Amino acid sequence: MSDHSNQENDRRGKLLLVGFGPGNHEHLTFRARQAIEEAEVVIGYKTYIDLVRDLIEGKQVVYTGMTEEIDRGKAAIDLAQTGRTVALISSGDVGIYGMAGLVFELLKESNWDPERGITVEVVPGVTALSSCASILGAPVTHDFAGISLSDLLTPWEVIVRRLEAAASADFVIALYNPKSGRRTRQIAEAREIMLRHKAPATPVGIIKSGLRHGQQVVLTDLEHMLDYEIGMLTTILIGNAATTTYRDRMITPRGYRSKYEARLDAVAEGTFVAKRKVAGMTARITEGGEG
Repeated sequence: MSDHSNQENDRRGKLLLVGFGPGNHEHLTFRARQAIEEAEVVIGYKTYIDLVRDLIEGKQVVYTGMTEEIDRGKAAIDLAQTGRTVALISSGDVGIYGMAGLVFELLKESNWDPERGITVEVVPGVTALSSCASILGAPVTHDFAGISLSDLLTPWEVIVRRLEAAASADFVIALYNPKSGRRTRQIAEAREIMLRHKAPATPVGIIKSGLRHGQQVVLTDLEHMLDYEIGMLTTILIGNAATTTYRDRMITPRGYRSKYEARLDAVAEGTFVAKRKVAGMTARITEGGEG
């Protein structure tokens, strides 16, 4: 490879799409921390910037408001195209209700070529579903669905169909963005849909600011879930028909015990039958010898 080609490659910028998890640095992955340290420019929603403020001292910082995601994505791409290393940060996992999808849409629109254009890396993080599940115990050990109740980007009719499908199929369900100051009816409608398919006593976990400052945890049931504070910082986990609670923990069985206990019972029954056959043969041999 020629020196000119090396210089051209050196000028390629890098865009790091970084999920930094719940916000507590103890749950920041090694690669996410490394990516933030590597970046010359850090871009994010202001609240996200505040959560990693101590990790970005001395860097160029660009932040925007809640509804300016497209501007953030374009700014990140433009800055990377100048040859710099840019980290676009997002709480949780950047690919789960995060900025990764939008950035790839913008790259596609600009005919981005991964071989010749900027380098793009997606750095996963701990999403709200898994972080809140860890606080509650083991509520998502079996099949689950994640559904956002925000209808800013998705028509409510579509969300309703997804709620109906997930509830009727008895998934454990994680509700993201369940309620805001102006969006209050959706959580009530979602609960009514759940009640058409799930028992009122179905365990429900309500987590506010999971694994970060201000964490609040409520363990209740589907019938009483609206009796508690729910907001934009809340994630709700609704169990399936097998979900139980024990000592303030929420547990959804995977099925190991019923499967293996049945197998052990079969082995035990087989052993018992075999012993009876051996005993019968011994008795017949003894009886024959005596005869």
